[in-house]
Amino acid sequence: VQLQACGGGLVQPEGSLTLSCTTSGNIFTRNAMAWHRQAPGKQREKVAVITSGGSTWYADSVQGRFSITRHIDDNTAILEMHKLKPEDTAVYYCFLSSTGYYSDVGFWGQGTLVTVSS
Repeated sequence: VQLQACGGGLVQPEGSLTLSCTTSGNIFTRNAMAWHRQAPGKQREKVAVITSGGSTWYADSVQGRFSITRHIDDNTAILEMHKLKPEDTAVYYCFLSSTGYYSDVGFWGQGTLVTVSS
C-alpha cells in the first residue's frame, strides 16, 4: 500500500489550502483515514480522522477550520484547511488505518509541507 500526499505550500495567515492523499495498492478501501502533522521541534499530532462510516474527528486546535472528506471510488482523502494560522505550519502526513475505525496501526504517506506566513 502506498499513500501519496500533495497540495502543501506557502499560504498567508487566514488563507486556505487543500491537501489530498491518494492511495495505491490499497485493498483496504473502507478503512479509516487520517491526517497528522508535525511542526518543527514538536511531536507528530493527529489532526483529523474519517472512519469507514464517514464519521469525523478533529483536534481542538483545528475544529471548525479544517474539514476531512474521502472519495471511496478512488481512495482519496481530502483535507480542506481554512483560516490558517502560523501555528498550523507543519509537515502534514496522511495515514490509512488498518481498521474501519482509527487505529495507530496502518500505513503512512510521505509528508507535504504547509507553511503559513506573511
